[in-house]
Amino acid sequence: MYPIRASTGFPHMQNPFMARAIELSIENVASGRGGPFGAVIVKDGTVIAEGANRVTLTNDPTAHAEIIVIRAACEKLVRFELQGYEIYASCEPCPMCLGAIYWARLSRVYFAAVDADAAKAGFDDSSIYGELALPHAQRRIPMIQMMREEALAAFDEWRSKADKIAY
Repeated sequence: MYPIRASTGFPHMQNPFMARAIELSIENVASGRGGPFGAVIVKDGTVIAEGANRVTLTNDPTAHAEIIVIRAACEKLVRFELQGYEIYASCEPCPMCLGAIYWARLSRVYFAAVDADAAKAGFDDSSIYGELALPHAQRRIPMIQMMREEALAAFDEWRSKADKIAY
């Protein structure tokens, strides 16, 4: 657990957790480690984990700040769900990060900049939202279903597994 920093370098900011997420985003750009995104996960006034975008540093298109911080918090807490925890993100989560937030079952999302602000800086997610609304066959990246019946065997196994860890 990280103590709340007394000074984040942004004394005019009202919330120290959001201030830290924004500070991480600015530090990340200055350091050259990645894009202008930072996030922290908090529970009961204590920062559990911090994260910043690492897409270009790690050549991982999924290494967004929210994904990094969810992974760090889950690893630290040795759990795969974060019910009762909150995430503070320097920008509105993209569709991938929003999905991860729901899968992690975070209780609340706070964000600073909005998706339109990110788009102005070259991070435009609107095409992804548009793609999700299209039928599979009309998407820019073809999505072709095959071998459904064979794949259902894994779900049958899962349903009958007595010692599974449900999630």
